Amino acid sequence: MSSILTNTSAMVALQTLKGINANLASTQSEISTGKSVGSAKDNAAVWAISKVMESDVKGFKGIADSLALGDSTVAVARQASETITDLLTEMKGKIVAAQGSNVDREKIQEDIVALRDQISSVVGAAQFNGLNLIEGADSVSILSSLDRQADGSVQAAQISVSRQDLTSTDGALGTGAGLTDLSSNVTATSTTLSSAAIRDDGAGTPTDADISLTGDFSGDSLSFNIGGTTVSFAAGDLSATNTTAAQTIADAINAAQIDGITVANNAGTLEFSSTRNFDTTAITVTQGGASAGTLGATSVTLDQRAESFTFANVTVNQGDGYQFALSNGITASYVAGAGETMEDVVKGLKVAIDSEVNADIATKVSKNGSDQWVLEIANENASAATVTITANDDANDNAVQTGGLSGLDDVDVTSDAGAQAALDNIETMIQNATEAAASFGSVASRLETQTAFISNLTDAMKAGIGALVDADMEEASARLQALQTQQQLGIQALSIANQQPQNILALFR
Repeated sequence: MSSILTNTSAMVALQTLKGINANLASTQSEISTGKSVGSAKDNAAVWAISKVMESDVKGFKGIADSLALGDSTVAVARQASETITDLLTEMKGKIVAAQGSNVDREKIQEDIVALRDQISSVVGAAQFNGLNLIEGADSVSILSSLDRQADGSVQAAQISVSRQDLTSTDGALGTGAGLTDLSSNVTATSTTLSSAAIRDDGAGTPTDADISLTGDFSGDSLSFNIGGTTVSFAAGDLSATNTTAAQTIADAINAAQIDGITVANNAGTLEFSSTRNFDTTAITVTQGGASAGTLGATSVTLDQRAESFTFANVTVNQGDGYQFALSNGITASYVAGAGETMEDVVKGLKVAIDSEVNADIATKVSKNGSDQWVLEIANENASAATVTITANDDANDNAVQTGGLSGLDDVDVTSDAGAQAALDNIETMIQNATEAAASFGSVASRLETQTAFISNLTDAMKAGIGALVDADMEEASARLQALQTQQQLGIQALSIANQQPQNILALFR
């Protein structure tokens, strides 16, 4: 049935043409913008995901800037640490030269002072954008990533950079109310530094190391082994009188000039003594010949002059402080920084004691059989000295941390004692500077790796966003041509449908 009121064919053709035009407009939008999802109405879910990822990409650009700033700061600190290591090594050469007695120590000291001032200059200048990583104690955090959780929350990740204090700051214990006594961490053979040579008979008490002679030694042969040095007497060398024999033996041993060892004759008793600071000396006697004489002992032990302070293998926390106060006026403190160990504490205390430049006090650091660090202190003064040990855990964080180059300002090679102390302590300073440079090198490597990762991650996220919202241009081009053809056909079909009512007029002619 044909109708002049309702043109069904035109309606169908018109709806078809509208659909074609809508698809054509969408395709033209994809081609012009390059996106298949340009707004939330195109695909709400995909558009929302892409916007979240785009915000993360923006954040990663900021992270890349933070990493670049951090890397530059660490690079400055690493270069400064390496420079300080080189300067300390040069200073060591000067200190070694000062060990001789026929050198101009005053001139050498001037060179050392110049190197010390240069090190101070390097420490002060080693900053980037106002941040100096070789001064102070607090760690520094560098923004390294943004971690998005499954629930949509975002957490910032940080790379922590520990400062490596290479200043010459002397440590000072805290005095806050929250201090906890840690003195059980240190045990001493004695807290009294004897003023006399220590003579030990091996029984553990500082008594005379005596060997008594009784009877006739004229036909006896005797061989004394004193710490590896042998003094021998053949049969006939000694008198039948024990006191005379003892004097002959004492004179011969003293004439041998064994370092730090002397012997006296006390009415036929040999009394051995030692002024060796850090060496225990064993004395053994071998008797032969007629063996008519009798020895009160065939072996004795001369203990070292120094007293030993053994530090337990415990964790050292930042702010832990140890102080040795000697009655002769020496007060030495060491306050640990972050990540330090008992080795740092013991070596730091040695440097602090040596920095007092007291010719009567000698120190040594060693390790015992239990892998514990030991600080040995010897007193060569005519008066005994007592040691008071204080060990605090600074819970209130008001202690002054000891600088890695503490004692540098006190290096003085103009005396024998100062030159020897400087030789021992320069090694600790070089080790601290080397460890600082190595620490910064490790952080720099990590920052470099993280920077490369952030760059690659940003590229991957951009590619992912593109896969979600970017238009397939080849497909869009082909679809555009097809839709343009469909549009032309739709227009033609609508034109034909609009011609149908005109054909009804022919029926009335």
